[in-house]
Amino acid sequence: MKHLTKRLIGQRVMSEPITGKETTAELFEKSFGAYVGREVRNAYEIIKKMIQKDHTIVLAMSGAMTPIDFAVSCIIPMIKAGYVDIITTTGANLYHDIQRLESDNWYEVNPNQGDIRLRKAGWTRVYDTAFPDDDLWIVDHLVTDLVRRPDFNRSMTTTQFHYLLGKQLARFGRRRFKRADLNRSLLVQAYRNSIPIFCGAPQDGSIFLNLAFLKRKLGHRYKFSIDLEEDIHEFGAYHYYAKSKWSKKLSVIILGGGVPKNYSLQPEPYLTQVCDIEASGYDMDVQICDAHVQNGGLSSCTAGEGHTWGKTSEDCVKNSQYVFADVTATFPFIVHALLQEGIERESRHLLDYRNEAIAFLDKALRKKTLKSYYRKGKENYNNDK
Repeated sequence: MKHLTKRLIGQRVMSEPITGKETTAELFEKSFGAYVGREVRNAYEIIKKMIQKDHTIVLAMSGAMTPIDFAVSCIIPMIKAGYVDIITTTGANLYHDIQRLESDNWYEVNPNQGDIRLRKAGWTRVYDTAFPDDDLWIVDHLVTDLVRRPDFNRSMTTTQFHYLLGKQLARFGRRRFKRADLNRSLLVQAYRNSIPIFCGAPQDGSIFLNLAFLKRKLGHRYKFSIDLEEDIHEFGAYHYYAKSKWSKKLSVIILGGGVPKNYSLQPEPYLTQVCDIEASGYDMDVQICDAHVQNGGLSSCTAGEGHTWGKTSEDCVKNSQYVFADVTATFPFIVHALLQEGIERESRHLLDYRNEAIAFLDKALRKKTLKSYYRKGKENYNNDK
């Protein structure tokens, strides 16, 4: 009975009085003993393992995070500490990242004071944050100005597109943005650290609303396009490269849900189901989201459910934590604890390995195709015989 009990239960739930002298990690251990608090503590411990065991880490970020400057408070410090190797996010987050370089007119508002009054006063609201709607016109003009430059006049993946945006913003930012600090831009920091930024639905955002207009305006002179098939293949190449090189481990941190989460999980079925190349999926998983799993939505899909699709490994089912909470109320504590503990590592600069990773997957794909071809040929020969 005692042996069975030890297998069924975890550590004793017993808190210590808070003194105010604790580090954040110590506070997790002393006072986050149950409920969502325990989920937050477990999430911190798993992310800490990801970093210490040198996993390649994908960060998926949905929602309206850059409007509240979440990239500055949490994501950019993680980039600088070497915690992030790949980012998947929304076009909206990147559009507002550019907007924040153009304008610092972002203010807190009462979300219940009346949207009709705000609209008449010329303000656009994101829940309890608002900015002058004239800022949108300024950013629209900047986007169309940047994409008309020669570097963009070709087909590319979303990572190449975002790299060029970061490059252009870094190059011309000092002259154009008189008051802006380029260190506060997610696009610029990703460019400087060679971090691929994927966007699973680029057309669902204001950047591409402007590009749709630009295509009609320029006609045949408009050569820019996103190669969706190559985008998928590139993401699969990074996953396969990560699972074959370095520590051969791959993890994902998911902030929110939606398309960024789904697209971050798609390389695994692409590799294993479609390409017939075994990659085994993510090895550790942390998600912070407030979606309920019972409705069958991807936003709330557990690592175990993902395992049935081949998106996560058996290890991930055991090293996974879904934190049922708001990202903005919990994740800053995790980032603070990691940085306070002095946990850092060298950045992989994965975008510098783009061509190598793609060639590595292409080579495996050619071998797999030839083997399948010869196997099927032999089977057909035997059947005819």
